[in-house]
Amino acid sequence: METDIAKPQVVVDPVTRSLVVTAARTIIAELGVNPDAPGMEQTPHRYAKAMKELTAGYDEEPGVILSTTFPEQQDEMVVLRNIPFYSLCEHHMLPFFGAATVGYLPGAGKGVVGLSKLARLVECFARRLQVQERMTKEITDAMNEHMDPSGAGCVITARHLCMEMRGVQKTGSEFTTSSLVGSFRSDHSVRTEFLALAHA
Repeated sequence: METDIAKPQVVVDPVTRSLVVTAARTIIAELGVNPDAPGMEQTPHRYAKAMKELTAGYDEEPGVILSTTFPEQQDEMVVLRNIPFYSLCEHHMLPFFGAATVGYLPGAGKGVVGLSKLARLVECFARRLQVQERMTKEITDAMNEHMDPSGAGCVITARHLCMEMRGVQKTGSEFTTSSLVGSFRSDHSVRTEFLALAHA
């Protein structure tokens, strides 16, 4: 099984970056901070670069990530647990982070995908402006569409800084979401096995 996780190269469009740099400089100034103060001169540029990296998943195609398979015949569940991720909530553009567990039951004659592809799939959807509920479903739907398994599922547990740093400020609170399709939803024993593995 393949285990290395290839990171996508981030290509920054100079026009887009210029607009983001300008916008970041304006926001800094509107907050009452001098964007030309020592230590701040390059902040708009750093911000633009960071935001491009944190939203690089828009340039990734789930179908391409999952297109390479290996011919091993596997009739038992395949589960990759505790895949760490970092994302930005689309409501406040503040980070949420945690771990995803994904699993699938290969369809007859379908083979398996490399482990790194499952991790890259999580990264693909995490590196977008997100809500956790949608991200969980997107990962499962992508496996279902591009791998044609008999069942698939995803469980995500994460902490949201939009709740911890502001608002109710409940530090350390964890939010768990799940999405199941095929036999992972319809077959009670398969569902139970996957959820037990995800929460072990």
